[in-house]
Amino acid sequence: MKLNIVPARTGITWVKLGIRTFFKQPLALAGLFFMYMAAATLASLIPLVGVVLALAIVPAATLGLMAATREATKGRFPMPAILISAFRAGQQRARAMMVLGFLYAAACLLIVSIVPLFVDAPVSRESALSPEMQGVMLLVMVLYLPVSVLFWHAPALVHWHGVTPVKSLFFSAVVCFRNAGAYTVFGIAWMVVLMLIGLVVTLLVGLLASPEAAAALIMPVALLMAAMFSTSIYFTFEGSFEATPTDEPIAPGDTP
Repeated sequence: MKLNIVPARTGITWVKLGIRTFFKQPLALAGLFFMYMAAATLASLIPLVGVVLALAIVPAATLGLMAATREATKGRFPMPAILISAFRAGQQRARAMMVLGFLYAAACLLIVSIVPLFVDAPVSRESALSPEMQGVMLLVMVLYLPVSVLFWHAPALVHWHGVTPVKSLFFSAVVCFRNAGAYTVFGIAWMVVLMLIGLVVTLLVGLLASPEAAAALIMPVALLMAAMFSTSIYFTFEGSFEATPTDEPIAPGDTP
């Protein structure tokens, strides 16, 4: 496993590969993403520990979606069981992924705890679009950015390359900083794609002139775009390391 230093324009390539691969297996990749969202929603409904569980499964689900993307690149149809790949590769690897999951949950809950110390978050539905709420969302995004950098490649490093959870966070951050240009372009390119899709959806909603039809259109499109984005994450990992993922992941602690 060796770090690749790539030019900034590679970020656009990652976006293109993600979109192209998604349309190779749109039903499978979208279906797997919907299954993950449904599982997270159901987990969040569990009293007391639901929110923690919903957050803790994010790294494992990310790995599952990356594995599904890899299957799609090979022309294979990813089956639903691939979504739990992180827990089917042995007890040691499953334990490492669980540790990573609870570290992610702790980081997200820490952000939620910190935000009220700086701003007062509006709680009414009417204030959802208020300047105060927009300030809250901006602060959450700023605080979440380092968490995203730490965990971006961590699930894949733990599962496919046998890196221990704590080291995977470090290596993920190093990769993101060394290829900051490519990741910045990747993010900007996705923002442009989302804006263009949003513009098309807005025009269609205006033509429909029906709140019910608009709601029925917006939500599926948003979920499809999220599924497409998750597909592109695999290519950021593949492009950032020289070694490609093996079919048999290395046990944590045996990093080459």
